Amino acid sequence: MANITAAVVKELREITAAGMLDCKNALVENDGNMDAAIDYLRKKGLSKAAKKSDRIAAEGLVSSYIHGGRIGVLIEVNSETDFVAKNEEFQAFVKDLAMQVAAQNPKYIRPEDVPAEVLEKEKEILKAQALNEGKPEKIVDKMVEGRIKKYYDENCLICQSFIKNPDITIQDLLNEKIAKIGENLIIRRFTRYEVGEGIEKKVENFAEEVAKQINM
Repeated sequence: MANITAAVVKELREITAAGMLDCKNALVENDGNMDAAIDYLRKKGLSKAAKKSDRIAAEGLVSSYIHGGRIGVLIEVNSETDFVAKNEEFQAFVKDLAMQVAAQNPKYIRPEDVPAEVLEKEKEILKAQALNEGKPEKIVDKMVEGRIKKYYDENCLICQSFIKNPDITIQDLLNEKIAKIGENLIIRRFTRYEVGEGIEKKVENFAEEVAKQINM
């Protein structure tokens, strides 16, 4: 059985805003696995983020970020009230998301946003790769599912590690803000532009540049 420390319980509480006892029970039930404990609390309806998820969020903010005149991002994040949209912490959160998109170049917001045909094609490629590696066919499907999770982690914004704190995901960050601000918040859409995109040119790691600037 995993050692459930007070610090881990506190961290889960900060992410979900659920009660301390509920957080401890969730960690015990899931052998200390933080992600599984978060899902457990959501399913139980004990996470504040889960309780607020069905509330209409029609206000919000469109924010922009431009990196060196070469990468530009527009992102819309919705809140329930105009009051929250004017809140400095909310505005900083939206700016962080814009910088995240600039640095990590996600293609989608959530796993469910990935088109079915794109997902199927990716699975076919991953399956072929696994078979070419000589993996037994009976375990290939499980390997593909594991690699699809990695695909989500790289290509879906909410699954990505937060560039300012790689120990949490954007979904964790969103849950923290929902709990702290007290309103449902929704990452609605984003657009990312990069100079010369689609044109053959010298490879430059703009994402690394953005990440360095953020962590200065």
